[in-house]
Amino acid sequence: MDELLLAWFAAHGRELPWRGTRDPYAILVSEVMLQQTQVERVVPRWRAWLERWPTPEALAEASPADAIREWQGLGYNRRALSLHRAARAIAAEGWPDDLTELPGVGPYTAAAIRNQAFGEAVLPVDTNVARIQERTGHSFRPEALQALFDLGATTCLARVPRCSACPLAAACPSRGLRYEPLRRQSRFEGSFRQRRAALLRLVAAEPRPLAELDGEALDSLRRDGLVRVDDGLVALPS
Repeated sequence: MDELLLAWFAAHGRELPWRGTRDPYAILVSEVMLQQTQVERVVPRWRAWLERWPTPEALAEASPADAIREWQGLGYNRRALSLHRAARAIAAEGWPDDLTELPGVGPYTAAAIRNQAFGEAVLPVDTNVARIQERTGHSFRPEALQALFDLGATTCLARVPRCSACPLAAACPSRGLRYEPLRRQSRFEGSFRQRRAALLRLVAAEPRPLAELDGEALDSLRRDGLVRVDDGLVALPS
């Protein structure tokens, strides 16, 4: 199955800019951005981020506020703070042997960096990879990672897989099956997440008087370290 998948990937793989680098920092940025954001939205933002801060040392010299402002529109802004803190840790101490020591880096992200940047024989298992391995009953080799990403994103879909276009269909025991819809993310419009995002945009533009702001959303952002309150004014962290 690995050979079939890799042959398919050679002909149909997506051209994503981070696939052309072994720079662990560039891959870290891509992985953090991709955690809860679609690939199409990430590509231009990844390029802009790396153009502004091409190294962890460059990002470490920026303020948390700068990182939050650059992140606007990608959602889940705590990721910007985690990435900034990780850059400061790397700038100060270098890359740790255990990448999960970096802020915001869990076992999956650590494995993804080890595979893509350092060429280690480890297969990070995200939702797409897990789904394909479960359906095929096959444990894929680490070098099939990018092909698994693309197959899961374009063909072996969560609910209605496109088995007629799948290079593994002939040997797949799950061919033709349909699946229950997955629980969808709660609606953004009118949600508390939207209130948080709206408040953060206001504060990112300029400090705002505490009394003018949504208190519940403000408390939530303060707990996440995304805003600070000084002398009755709410601002981004310095």
